[in-house]
Amino acid sequence: MDLFSTFFNIPVLVASLPQLLNGLLVTIGIGITSIIAGLIGGLFLAVLRLYAGPVTNALVRGYIDVFRSIPLLVLLIIVYYALPFVGIRLSPFFSAVTALTLVSAAYTAEIFRAGIEAIPKGQFEASAALGLSNRYTMTDVILPQAIRIVIPPLTNNCINVLKDTALASVVAMPDLLKQATQAQALSANPTPLIGAAVIYLILLLPMVRFVARLEKRFSRGRT
Repeated sequence: MDLFSTFFNIPVLVASLPQLLNGLLVTIGIGITSIIAGLIGGLFLAVLRLYAGPVTNALVRGYIDVFRSIPLLVLLIIVYYALPFVGIRLSPFFSAVTALTLVSAAYTAEIFRAGIEAIPKGQFEASAALGLSNRYTMTDVILPQAIRIVIPPLTNNCINVLKDTALASVVAMPDLLKQATQAQALSANPTPLIGAAVIYLILLLPMVRFVARLEKRFSRGRT
């Protein structure tokens, strides 16, 4: 077999395409769920780290340091294969979402913290002078400005989460990569894997370009 028929076999690709698209839907479902949960959890952790007491601050810092350090694959295996030994059994979907969310929340917390700390102190002082409570100062004054700052790194983190969904295949989750490997085994041809790579590119490349444009626009705005 020549190179083209080995890696770019059109009949094999067409036959495996429905299976790949089903895997894509699973991948998107895992990614979106993990991204939303990670954003909410990360914002909550960032606010706790900045404004909670010293004990809570230390706990949040420990959480962030641990889950930014542990490999996602190791965490995924622990959640799916080790937790059942203590009576906690999660489905492959929720195992993948849990592991991705725990890691994503840690990175997102640091992104939000940096964005909030980038807001000039005068904004806090002006809000206090107007008689705004801490809650309204954060929701009406600080967060709208901080979110504009952190949009590029947050979008980049979302891309990383979507890429990391490929690891869900280790817990028998029928995501895009798992479906591609099964199709490759059935057809005895690596074309489905190439097809999966192309689908990842189609999904993620526009987001990568979008992040680059956001970063360029934000840099121009600061200058």
